[in-house]
Amino acid sequence: MKIFDKKVKMPKDAIWLVPGLRVKRWFALSIMGSVLAVLGVTFIFKLEPLEYIVKFAKELVHIVPPEPVGAVCILLGAVAFVQAWKKTNFSMMGANSENAQRVKQSMGEVLYRKMKLDHGPKIVAIGGGTGLSMLLRGIKKITTNITAVVTVGDDGGSSGRLREQMGVLPPGDIRNCIAALADDDDIVTKLFQYRFKTGEGLEGHSFGNLFITAMTAICGNMVKAIQESSKVLLIRGRVLPATCDDMKLYAKMEDDSIVRGESNIPEAHKKIMQLCSEPADCKVTPDVVEAIMNADLIIMGPGSLYTSIISNFLVKDITRAVWKAKAKKIYVCNAMTQVGETDNYSVSDHVKTIFDHVRLDEIDDSNKNFFDAVLVNNSFPSNLAEKYEQAGSLPVDIDITELRKLGVEVVERGLLEDNKEGYVRHNCDKVAKAIYYWYKRVSKQK
Repeated sequence: MKIFDKKVKMPKDAIWLVPGLRVKRWFALSIMGSVLAVLGVTFIFKLEPLEYIVKFAKELVHIVPPEPVGAVCILLGAVAFVQAWKKTNFSMMGANSENAQRVKQSMGEVLYRKMKLDHGPKIVAIGGGTGLSMLLRGIKKITTNITAVVTVGDDGGSSGRLREQMGVLPPGDIRNCIAALADDDDIVTKLFQYRFKTGEGLEGHSFGNLFITAMTAICGNMVKAIQESSKVLLIRGRVLPATCDDMKLYAKMEDDSIVRGESNIPEAHKKIMQLCSEPADCKVTPDVVEAIMNADLIIMGPGSLYTSIISNFLVKDITRAVWKAKAKKIYVCNAMTQVGETDNYSVSDHVKTIFDHVRLDEIDDSNKNFFDAVLVNNSFPSNLAEKYEQAGSLPVDIDITELRKLGVEVVERGLLEDNKEGYVRHNCDKVAKAIYYWYKRVSKQK
């Protein structure tokens, strides 16, 4: 088993002794049942061979020491039973067991891993775009109790075309989250992410987008379609759209102009003053509020500040639930500024922008922030790729003084992938580790 690529340091067979696997009790019950069944058969059919076996055993006791013989019989019997039980269950576990054998995991390791994940914290991740799917790939190694709340404001690319032509919610971010929570080595996941490069009407579409769109038509709504699509990939956790309403984004700019459409907002290259949606009162998807209220940890970001993160909080019931939730809350800030959205933004600018968009009239608690901490990257490649400077994208400045004034804890870590090209990419395991260790630390401070 691997948790953050660290193997459990114990002999493979010793893992069966770990408490909580819910296996040893069934071993004992199976043995007891087998013995009772054999006794029952002998009584019903009056089998005399059993009597001869007992006589032979009594005579053998006078020839050889009984203790070693008994110990050997118990050992051989237990080994035979366990091996038979394991093989039977591997056959019944189907695809999961095949995957376990592919990565050379024993059944005990599979069960131990499942137990640890099932007992992990309840986590709600709110966002969209590649940032959310990156985060989920790391978080799924901590727990299976994951709810991903995904923005549905996208109107570009394959998602935009399907939204316009088929009248469905944009499936792109949802598809990426489903794939991120699945087994990355699974051929079905690769199929789900496959994008057609040619074909009239197909070019640019991903198979997963088309699949979810078709499932929506069959199931009658997007939420049910996501549930059924998730079953195909056997994902850990669940994915929920922020709203099932036809949310369309628009932004009020510094020059008082209004730019409509999620894909058009960054292209305007104007300073955004406020993000809004049509309709203004989008209804929250069922189960989202319950997941937030029952969460142990709520994670926001990383991702496009306005169009991937704040867009979720335009659904007021989500904002209200996060304010009221007792969970630990952390915001993962982008490592680089985004051209057209966060030009020249510091970390505190990101935080202030979120705080400005989540104000509610009924929330009047000056001693409480929308989230407890902000996670920032503090290490960049020495050979930062020139394309960032050419595009106007710069490392986000960590202005500690301003952040302290806002009353949020700053968690600084190296969060990027190692690469020779100087590209800035979050490493899913580093991000998940940093969040989890922060959560464990602050949970102990209660």
